[in-house]
Parts: sequence; structure tokens; C-alpha cells
Amino acid sequence: MPERGGRLLPLLLLLGGCSGASILRPGGPIGANNRTILLDSLVIMLAIILPTMLATLAFAWWFRAGNRKAKYRPAFVYSGRIELIVWSIPLLTILFLSGLIWIGSHALDPAKPLAEKTPPLEVQVVSLDWKWLFVYPAQGIATLNGAVVPTGVPVRFRLTSASVMNSFFVPRLGSQIYTMNGMATTLHLQADRPGSYYGQSAHFSGDGFSDMHFRLQAVPVAEFTRWVAGVKAAGGLLDGRAYRVLARQSQHEPAKHWSAVQPGLFDMVVAQHLPPAPGPEQGRDGQPQISPGTAE
Repeated sequence: MPERGGRLLPLLLLLGGCSGASILRPGGPIGANNRTILLDSLVIMLAIILPTMLATLAFAWWFRAGNRKAKYRPAFVYSGRIELIVWSIPLLTILFLSGLIWIGSHALDPAKPLAEKTPPLEVQVVSLDWKWLFVYPAQGIATLNGAVVPTGVPVRFRLTSASVMNSFFVPRLGSQIYTMNGMATTLHLQADRPGSYYGQSAHFSGDGFSDMHFRLQAVPVAEFTRWVAGVKAAGGLLDGRAYRVLARQSQHEPAKHWSAVQPGLFDMVVAQHLPPAPGPEQGRDGQPQISPGTAE
């Protein structure tokens, strides 16, 4: 046992270094409310776990062989009081947990706009194999495997998938939501503090799933405006033809951006006017060919 504990200690220390993506360090209102629900649920569950653990120790100590004060009652079968206590505590725990989750689920509905006076920024997200495409329709730009949002401004994400079902998740900002081919889902988030927020695919989607992550940069509004201007000046057009090339399966795609986007591109993906990617091309040996730009 000591040897096993010594092996587990380094793993626990490594997990402690993952705080950059921890939901316990929220960076926005949705993430903060999610943490509150998590901690409240923990407290409610401890209300039954701790007494049970203490009662186990107390019973083991009191009914030990050397305690002559403990009564031995081999004919004991039933006690209404004990049954009431044994069943009322878990029932109350379930009632509290279900009420907390029910209220939280409605208050934090992903499609529910945030109660902010500032108009939301719309970002359209397409999960590809295996990368993330971000389209800013109002700004007319797009980015790959990285996004920038202004702090203190609600962000309305509209999400879809170019192929299989996936899941969009920025742990420190809040709720995850699924992306599905042929339909669009909505998620409202907000970053209150500047920083680099880790985002990931939270649903297995194939060979490149483990590296399907991105960085969401939250910057002041003025800096976001300068960033948009810089992207628009850099050049590059994302139209239907460029999208079809981008939709091919590939891994480890570097972050990139386009200064112009074909109007309605996201809606064309949702409506399948731009068909789902056919997948990797097969070589003569039957093995998938590496798409251009794929790093191995």
C-alpha cells in the first residue's frame, strides 16, 4: 500500500497543475454559477456522507467486543424510528439536489441570453475533423483553432458540426454544448477578465479528438477592435471552395485567419448546401492519405 500511494502522489501533483482549465477558477458569470451549483451539491451530499462515516466509526467503537455496556439483542428485527431516520436523510438529500439542479438548469439555459445591457457579439462555430472554425459574421472574418472575444461583452455562440457530433467546452467560462450536423445550437458565455482560456472538444469524435483544442483569448474592447482591423488587413477569403478544402480530415492544424468570409457560409453548412466532408481519401493500400497541411 505505501508503494502504491507513492506512485499516486506524482499523478495527483500533475493533476494539480491543470488549474488553467479548472472549472473551479471561473472567468465569467456562467462559469461562476456552475461552480456555485457544484459546491452547493457537494455540501448537500456531505450532509449524508459525513454522518454515515461518523456513525460507522461510532458503531464499530461502541459495539466492540470489550464494551460490556453495549447490549446484545439477537432478536431485534425492526424499529420505526431507525427506519424513519435511515430513509428520511437520503430522501431529503435527493429533494435538495433535484431542486438545486432543476433551478440551475433553467437559470443557466445555454440558449438564454445573459442579462447584460451590452449587445452580444455573435460568433459562429463549426466543429470539423479535427479542428474548430470560428466565424464572426458582423466583422466578416474567420479564424481556425483560436478565437478572440472582448471582455465584459456577452458572446452568442451559434454552433454546428461539419461531420460527426462533437462538444464545445471552455471549462472556465461555463457550460459545454453539443454540435450536430444539419442543425445549430446556441450557447451564451461571457469572459469578465482578460486572459487565455483553454477550449476543447469534450466528445470523442475520432483519431484526432485528443488534439482538438483551441485558445479563446479575452481582451479589452479596444484591443479587440484593433485585432479585427489587423485580421481584415491580412487578406484571405473563406468561401465555399476554401471551406471544402478545410473540411478534409486533418490533425494539428495551425491557427490561421481569413479577412473575408462568404456571406451566409455558416447557414450553408447547417442547411448542408455545403455537404459534410467525405472523410480522408483512401490510397491504393486502403490506408487514409494524409491531407495537405496535416502534421504527424
